[in-house]
Amino acid sequence: MRIISGQFRGRTLKAPDSKFTRPTTDRVRETLFNLLNNRVDFEGIRVLDIYAGSGALGLESVSRGASEVHFIEKNFPIYKILEDNIKSMKGDFPYKIFKMEAVRFSTMSEHAKYDLILADPPFFKDDIHLVVKNLLKNGFLAEEGLIIIERSIQTKDNDIKNFGIEPFKRIGDTLLYSFQNPAEE
Repeated sequence: MRIISGQFRGRTLKAPDSKFTRPTTDRVRETLFNLLNNRVDFEGIRVLDIYAGSGALGLESVSRGASEVHFIEKNFPIYKILEDNIKSMKGDFPYKIFKMEAVRFSTMSEHAKYDLILADPPFFKDDIHLVVKNLLKNGFLAEEGLIIIERSIQTKDNDIKNFGIEPFKRIGDTLLYSFQNPAEE
């Protein structure tokens, strides 16, 4: 795995060696960020990487100009790999790692507002529906902020029912869903 574009372009990331993780492939990440470049100005935004794993999504965001990134990862061995990947960037950017379940994080009363929230949960982990509901209800998303969720085509029917939307992009067996906070009038 590597950073695709920006100031850290080409840097290699360690991938967790676990049967419980499924890192986003370079192909999916490249397609996702090409799509995001048309919707998001990365310069100076705050990003949340939920189910962070290696941190590839958050680190790709920082490489493209995000000013701050927060990571959520509960699994200790994977957390250590995430820390190593952040340190290997040798960049000077603010970050926080929250070692906790995504559901618990999404119910915190004191939190930052995020311009971009990226969620790549294990494909068959259904707590993502509750996490998204909590993030929206509890004001985690900044005005005009965007949530992107990566899911499997195998969970499509359940995801459409629970998210209430169709995926906006298919990449192989991966589906992408998005929620955008409207601008205040």
